[in-house]
Amino acid sequence: MTRFIEPITLRGAHATLEPLAHEHASALRAAAADGELWRLWYTSVPAPGREDAYVAAALAMREHEHALPFVVRHNAYGEVVGSTRYFHVDPPNRRLEIGHTWYAQRVQRTAVNTECKLLLLTHAFETLRCIAVEFRTHWFNFASRAAIERLGAKQDGVLRNHQVMADGSRRDTVVFSIVDAEWPAVRAHLRHRLDRARPAG
Repeated sequence: MTRFIEPITLRGAHATLEPLAHEHASALRAAAADGELWRLWYTSVPAPGREDAYVAAALAMREHEHALPFVVRHNAYGEVVGSTRYFHVDPPNRRLEIGHTWYAQRVQRTAVNTECKLLLLTHAFETLRCIAVEFRTHWFNFASRAAIERLGAKQDGVLRNHQVMADGSRRDTVVFSIVDAEWPAVRAHLRHRLDRARPAG
């Protein structure tokens, strides 16, 4: 029986999304070290020495929870510079979420993020025929909230006390979405942003 999502490689001009594998652990360690991203308490970037567990958990999610994790590879240099995934995939309702996204500091706010979102959304709406794609983030992750809004997603609401974080704090989750009727305009917007984006170097 064919699954709604299967591992796939999505290629763009600046970045390539490859299905996550165990052998990517050391490359993720190097990417996360650029900016010491694990120190951001509201994110889930693996700390040094936790990369193998991070990859194992992501692959278990792929097998059992309808998810598809990727690494982000910088095309010009061939380096892994981050990670993202489809998850909370709901085949009967043709919905999914894009999240668990992080990038090495040197490629943040460059063409890499814009192109990765364009690749993921194009596949979701035009190949998987999704009717809605969600994005969720921590209330205090103001940079992520602004980035999601810049994509053209609209805020649906806030889930109060939605999750208990590793440090025991309670996360309020901000929910955004793009629906299929909005996709043509969002696609044109992202292509325009990509044309004007800072080079992915």
